Amino acid sequence: MKLIFKQKMFSWFDSYNVFDEHRNKVFEVKGKLAWGHCQKIYDSHGDEVGMVKEKIVSITPQFNIYKRGKKIGQIKRKIFHLLGPGYDINFLGWKVNGNIIEWNYTIKDSHNDVVATISKELFNLTDTYVLNIRKPEDALYVLMFAIAMDAEKDSRKNNVDD
Repeated sequence: MKLIFKQKMFSWFDSYNVFDEHRNKVFEVKGKLAWGHCQKIYDSHGDEVGMVKEKIVSITPQFNIYKRGKKIGQIKRKIFHLLGPGYDINFLGWKVNGNIIEWNYTIKDSHNDVVATISKELFNLTDTYVLNIRKPEDALYVLMFAIAMDAEKDSRKNNVDD
């Protein structure tokens, strides 16, 4: 399964449209006013199906993930990682590694099998990522990681600019 995760051009908060390989809108992600990043995920019928919310007080950036209002896991950036960014996902035993320029990520399960790959498309006016997901039932979870990863990178960029 392939999803295209594309930031909206004009929005006050980080908001995205998510399309399948046939350009059908599958999810919409709407940023909400909150302390830290908070994005709610809606399905194609407009029903809220998930949320990614930044934990404000932590040593490394952390994001709680929710499915239909219930916390199901947490994503946090590793303090030290040699080659590119690494994330701990407290969910399904997944592990994530990224390349040094932070444009490509691989999510693996507890058996070291690839769950999904995420790659940033270049030459777009807004942030655009392609999510290649092995099993369609993992699509929402992979999307939540991509949202957290993008928000974490955005937070670091904004802290450097301050």
